[in-house]
Amino acid sequence: MRVGFIGLGSQGAPMARRIVRAGYETTLWARRSATLAPFADTAAKTTGSPAELAAACDVVCLCVVDDADVEQLTTGPDGVLAGMRAGGVIVVHSTVHPETCRRLEDRARIQRVSVLDAPVSGGGRAAEQGTLLVMAGGDPQVFAFCRPLFATYGDPVVHLGPIGSGQVAKLLNNVLFTAQLGLAADALELGGQLGLDTEGLGRILPRGSAASFALERVVDAGGTLARIAAHAGGLLAKDVRLFADIADNADTSDIADTPSLTESAAPHGERRPRPVREAARSALDAMGL
Repeated sequence: MRVGFIGLGSQGAPMARRIVRAGYETTLWARRSATLAPFADTAAKTTGSPAELAAACDVVCLCVVDDADVEQLTTGPDGVLAGMRAGGVIVVHSTVHPETCRRLEDRARIQRVSVLDAPVSGGGRAAEQGTLLVMAGGDPQVFAFCRPLFATYGDPVVHLGPIGSGQVAKLLNNVLFTAQLGLAADALELGGQLGLDTEGLGRILPRGSAASFALERVVDAGGTLARIAAHAGGLLAKDVRLFADIADNADTSDIADTPSLTESAAPHGERRPRPVREAARSALDAMGL
């Protein structure tokens, strides 16, 4: 399998490096030559455009920032689809709207090119260690073909359904994480207002039944959301908005006996906003986003 990789950021670069080390024939492309410099001592090749990269590869992985990047790099005049042969596979590791992946699949199908959406979670350190969570959607046979590649940087690697399923799972993960950040910060603040030593509280809560990754991040950030907002607030806000759009447009409240995606049942037949969405929105409000 010949692999191309686009998107050599803090997470994509270690992913690409693990692919190279696993022995795959690897080709890279980046807008800036400085991004490719750390790979000069590896067996990876480079090309002058996404189309040239695709022409040399069986599978092209993208780990870029947003929907616009994915669309430009795949369907633009010199994009991946301009060079990829029939039978090739495009893998979208970016966290984007599921509809972006579905539209890409529709375009790619015309050229007999397959698409998987496979967003990842864990960050650069997990990529370096080969323990990224890979959440995939798309044709099961195409997923099976790509799974050994995903296993070079991911564990676990999970197939969740048709195209777009990986994105829905990743966005739900990020909405829940955002909600947990807000709840953790609020609990620490509440403890301080009740006279507890907040530093001590930050030591015991992560060791009790309330332990969570989000709580650890808030404690490490000094007990507030300010540092987290500065570092990751924009991406969290983007993902919460994307999930809200998905839920709003896929709402099933008009179908009998089917729970709503925007509301949940309350006692006495009342309806109320989904708690996880409300908590995530409150966390963003607390971050000033």
